[in-house]
Amino acid sequence: MFLNADAVVQGVMVILLLASLVCWIVILEKAALFKRASRNVLAFKRAASSIGDEVDPGAYPGFTSLIVAAGVREAEDTSGSETRADFRERTERSMRATLSGRLDRLDARTTFLATVGSTSPFVGLFGTVWGIMHSFIGIAASGETTLAVVAPGIAEALFATAMGLVAAIPAVVAYNKINAVMKKMTKEALNGISLVGNSLARIHFSAVGDGGRERPMLKKVESQ
Repeated sequence: MFLNADAVVQGVMVILLLASLVCWIVILEKAALFKRASRNVLAFKRAASSIGDEVDPGAYPGFTSLIVAAGVREAEDTSGSETRADFRERTERSMRATLSGRLDRLDARTTFLATVGSTSPFVGLFGTVWGIMHSFIGIAASGETTLAVVAPGIAEALFATAMGLVAAIPAVVAYNKINAVMKKMTKEALNGISLVGNSLARIHFSAVGDGGRERPMLKKVESQ
């Protein structure tokens, strides 16, 4: 059907095939990345709920160590005249900014899935309309109107619509799944950040209350 189709329909089919292949590459990449990231976020939340007298960013998995490191840096840069609420807001804001940057990196290229999911059916429909139109022109030129003459051209044209759906359906399903995982992961990470912020405030203000005992120092963390 591809070889016998009109050149425009062939071009549509090639575009849809390439779009489908790229979508599957993105889907498989995101599946691996989000699986690892979700595991790290859950471990981060568990570790954040059991912080003792020192916050060690190196004890947190993956990119969450960078989030904690940002909070500790911000906690150590203090004038000593803040309220507990102001201190928490400042440290948590720094951690949320780091989290946002990491989530943006995880979310990269997912808009391509949305684009393919929303446009592929219409691209396939364009190929179908063009193919049927080309078939009717051929029928008019030959003067033959039998099913044997009409069916092959229409089948070739409808194949373009089928390819559009094959490209669009996995893209839409994957995009919705990624959004759901992203929302859940963001919620869990924000809960962990709140726990870390509370622990940093507790450690800091207990140190002030103890006459200025040394606050937890930031340990070296390698970039993830």
